[in-house]
Amino acid sequence: MAGGISVHVVDVTRGLPAAGMKVEIFQLGVPAPIASGILSSQGTLDHPIAHGKAQGEKVEPGIYKAVFHVGAFYRQLGYPLPDRPFLDVVPFRFGIDAIEQHYHLPLKVPPWGFSLFRGG
Repeated sequence: MAGGISVHVVDVTRGLPAAGMKVEIFQLGVPAPIASGILSSQGTLDHPIAHGKAQGEKVEPGIYKAVFHVGAFYRQLGYPLPDRPFLDVVPFRFGIDAIEQHYHLPLKVPPWGFSLFRGG
């Protein structure tokens, strides 16, 4: 897959995709998210940005931020989180220089930590 930004989240406490988690992707300097949605049953964000399109335009070089709503996800599953959970909203900033490359963000998460890297 050439170009674009994709997201795949796995809830490692259950060993399942994080279906239902809210994710937003911002390009710094742009006030509104360029992508936003609820993860599918496969734990992926079904949005044109995954195919190199963001609001009808190609993904451009720049600094981006993916925002994962981890606390709300675990609350909706019924996990007894405190008022101030260890993880609530998890932002991840990353840069895009080569727009012809695909930027895949695989997140592995329990309520108390996460692992996120650029995948293939």
